[in-house]
Amino acid sequence: MIQPSEITIRPAETDDDLEAWIRIRRIVLPDEPASTVEWLRSEARPDRLLVLAQIGDDVVGHGLASDSMQADGFVAPRVLPAYRGHGVGGALLRVLLDHQVSLGHRSVVAHVVDDASVAFATNRGFVEIDRQVEQVRSIEPDEPVPPAYPGVEFISVADDPDLLVRAYPLARQGHADFALAVGAVDVPLAEWLRDEATLPAGSIVALADGSIVGYAGLMSWNDDDTRAENGLTVVDRGWRGRGLATALKRRQLAWASANGIREIVTWTQDGNDAMRRVNTGLGYATRAISRTVRRDLP
Repeated sequence: MIQPSEITIRPAETDDDLEAWIRIRRIVLPDEPASTVEWLRSEARPDRLLVLAQIGDDVVGHGLASDSMQADGFVAPRVLPAYRGHGVGGALLRVLLDHQVSLGHRSVVAHVVDDASVAFATNRGFVEIDRQVEQVRSIEPDEPVPPAYPGVEFISVADDPDLLVRAYPLARQGHADFALAVGAVDVPLAEWLRDEATLPAGSIVALADGSIVGYAGLMSWNDDDTRAENGLTVVDRGWRGRGLATALKRRQLAWASANGIREIVTWTQDGNDAMRRVNTGLGYATRAISRTVRRDLP
């Protein structure tokens, strides 16, 4: 039996530390991007904390504390399967919560998928507030060429980078439609430009008479060029129900097929039935359901 005194939680600071942090993520979350040392360093800021859990010389878990749009902060303790149930997750969580309290934060959220993680969170005062559904589409080497959509021109962000800025008002319209338990989502322009369309050639804008009426973003998988993730897909309210979202995503699938991508992952909020129907109609299959859980801090 592992004793609490045997568990050490320490900051992940050196390149070797960050490589170990990434290795834990890759094992615990094999279907998500594992990050790179360069990306982790680029995200460094005072409110963000990365830690490692050690038993002796063995790194057995890691933790992340950062900000969140659904609470004051976000926490993620993760432990290798062989070391779960021995207090490592609890030790990580205490350090992450203490960090959030030191910043003056009064609430945090976390994401849990499997039943054991749900139980872990529930036993520590977290309450479910939302769910996200993960859908996955395998990409064939010969995806069909999308049919024309009368009256609409499709242009990639790579062909006209200014379109990403011009699409921001439409993105805010889409974010305003998100019925999150804690209120509307408001993504700042700088964050939109940084995080969306990281695969600009696969991020497609729909224009009618020069006006943007639809957008579908595609994001790179930072450690695997054969995988990608759908960003925001949004259609102007006056154009919804006409198949434009399907037309946008078909063009993404064709681009992905021609550029060596073999899997696209997308996350949709539980309750966003319209977008999930679009995805299902295009061959996406549900792989996982992530629960967002929240708790108040002292």
